[in-house]
Amino acid sequence: MDTAQTLAGQVAVITGAGRGIGAAIARKLATMGATAVLCGRTPSALDATARTILDAGGKTDVIPCDVTVLHQFEYAAARVDSTFGRLDILVNNAGVGGFSSPLHQLAPDAWDRILNTNLRGVFFAIRAFAPLMIRARSGHIINISSLAGKNALPNGAAYAASKWGLNGLTYSVAEELRVHNLRVSVICPGSTETELSPHAGKDPSKMLQPDDIAHAVAMLTTQAPQSFVSEILLRPTQKP
Repeated sequence: MDTAQTLAGQVAVITGAGRGIGAAIARKLATMGATAVLCGRTPSALDATARTILDAGGKTDVIPCDVTVLHQFEYAAARVDSTFGRLDILVNNAGVGGFSSPLHQLAPDAWDRILNTNLRGVFFAIRAFAPLMIRARSGHIINISSLAGKNALPNGAAYAASKWGLNGLTYSVAEELRVHNLRVSVICPGSTETELSPHAGKDPSKMLQPDDIAHAVAMLTTQAPQSFVSEILLRPTQKP
């Protein structure tokens, strides 16, 4: 798929862009001509992603943002609006894991951390950024979920709940926003080699790589305007 400069002039916000899948998505969208606006909690990690984009001749901006804090998203949206006057793509990628214990042994604050980041954070992002797209009657929101939002995940019930919830949120918001000519999609990757995923007993060489998810995002953002893929299930070719 030749996507060089197909997003020229567009602006994309990517959460969790400091590492892993988020960084790969940001780099991919920048190579396609978009200005990649990097959001995340760790400025040093965001700066590292930005350097790789700039070194490759891409365009980027950095806005440190904790996805669990609504007013930080509101600030980020106002800054995107004042700087660029538009937002074309929102990728809700920021997430945390939790795979260490059965639910009845999980500490309540661990539950809150997972659900607040993986689910409420997406709500906050859509609340803050969707109005920019609605105003333009154009835009694409892409939520990065997981196959754990489709299948049982023992010792990861809170994480699975956040992703099942994210899938349901995506399908419903897609119906709400299609009247404004916005497209809302969800990508559910399987085992991916990142800091987030549990690696016990798995062969990293057979796992998905962050660039595989970035490729799926590129496919979604280059669809013809009269259609949209609402869901992508992405699996490794060989079981790791």
